[in-house]
Amino acid sequence: MSTAAALAEEFESHRPRMFGLAYRILGSAQEAEDTVQDAYLRWSGARRAEIERPAAWLAKTVTHLCLTRLTSARARREQYVGTWLPEPVVTSGGTLGPLESAEQRDAVSMALLVLLERLTPKERAVYVLREAFAYSHRDIADALDASEANCRQLYRRAARAVAEARSRFEPGHRLRRRFVESFIAAAREGDVAGLEKILARDVTWWGDGGGKVAATRTPVLGRENVLRFLVGVMERVRTATDISYAEVNGVPAVVLRDAGRLTAITAFEGGDGVVTGVRSVVNPDKLVFVERQLAAA
Repeated sequence: MSTAAALAEEFESHRPRMFGLAYRILGSAQEAEDTVQDAYLRWSGARRAEIERPAAWLAKTVTHLCLTRLTSARARREQYVGTWLPEPVVTSGGTLGPLESAEQRDAVSMALLVLLERLTPKERAVYVLREAFAYSHRDIADALDASEANCRQLYRRAARAVAEARSRFEPGHRLRRRFVESFIAAAREGDVAGLEKILARDVTWWGDGGGKVAATRTPVLGRENVLRFLVGVMERVRTATDISYAEVNGVPAVVLRDAGRLTAITAFEGGDGVVTGVRSVVNPDKLVFVERQLAAA
């Protein structure tokens, strides 16, 4: 095997981990793919003697590329039309690594990725490296070219901000699956009363159309308002050619197709047996990656 082929093969063995890192930092599957490809170009152009630990070298490279991308991404998101949500990713095939525990599932949830938007780019990178990849503070410092003391401080700030904002209770995987099944059944039948039973009084619905398709541009707050909003949504569900579910970002989610085209991915959050939050991505640009995944399944 040639040196170039060997380098390419070695890089491919690290690609899934690098994609998982980039996606968690950026919240965008397509940008994560581009970042990993940029990392490959740097990998293929580097002198092999400079790379003592390939995994560490790649993590550092991807992290720095992500920090650069986050700066421009923040500017774009400030002008984003309506609510910004992360790009959904099918996780049942291990795209974002093993999700064997509730903590691992929560670490890739849309809710957490939205929370991470509140952090500075470096806080976000430190939090992901520590929480999702169990990096030591020394390794994080090496990856960011920062002092260990500074990284500890960044992590404390990030962890505090996330802990203050996240839900105190997240249901198990089976309970979330029941939410999805109940929603699909009630929506198909136009059963408003059935939906009311599974919605918390203070439920919130977020929709992300990106100005490309019709979607609520501000969060819909409260059970009554969400139910009124869902009357129109249920009509689309009933006329859709296919409605099913898939594991997306670690939880069961509704997959809506119209004439074979993916039109929506809707994920649920909840607690105490009811839905407390719904995040629906309908922006067609954000469905490209997940549609490719579903087609390959």
